[in-house]
Amino acid sequence: MDIIYTLTHLPQLLLTLFSLIGNWGYVLLFLMIFAETGLVVFPWLPGESLIFFASSFAAFNHSPLEMRILVPVFFVAAVLGDSLNYYIGRRLIQWPWLKHRVEGPNLDKARWFFDKYGLWTVAFGRFVPLIRTFVPLISGSAGLQWHRFTLANLLGVAIWVTLGSCCGYFFGGIPFVKQHFSAIFLAIIIIALIPVTLFFITRQIRRHLMKRNKMM
Repeated sequence: MDIIYTLTHLPQLLLTLFSLIGNWGYVLLFLMIFAETGLVVFPWLPGESLIFFASSFAAFNHSPLEMRILVPVFFVAAVLGDSLNYYIGRRLIQWPWLKHRVEGPNLDKARWFFDKYGLWTVAFGRFVPLIRTFVPLISGSAGLQWHRFTLANLLGVAIWVTLGSCCGYFFGGIPFVKQHFSAIFLAIIIIALIPVTLFFITRQIRRHLMKRNKMM
């Protein structure tokens, strides 16, 4: 019953929660956006869904979240997350064990690809769930120049955060959305989880097929 009540009274509970924790709410949102792209092990975190949802909640009356703070928080978190991921990629490729195993035609192709399409890949790869977590890592490993990566990263994050925040704030201001916020929020979360679920299912199927081929 507690779960049902929570899911059906999200605006009231979130209003109470963010009012209690104050500015720590912005810190929590920062860490979640940062971890999604900065830490490779968290590709399943809902990046754009979180931005859209938080911005929608900011449009509510008496909401403790303010757009003038949310937008810079999201922007800085995403830029720093991508930068850390890029740096990890640059460091990983220098490990003798890994370098020995990835050097060859595949790495040469990756370097050629990022030399030619790196700016567009980094900028617009951010709009693809899961992919945006690995693009900075691969671009760093492929040797994409830092200044080119930074330029594309700033551009991609700026567009990503602006679109997500503006659309979310406008969406949250619609009376129908305010009245059915809980149901709409759950629908958004389910839709956002579909790519992640398909990714893991596909990976499990591939592993199963590989094991089966080895046994044969």
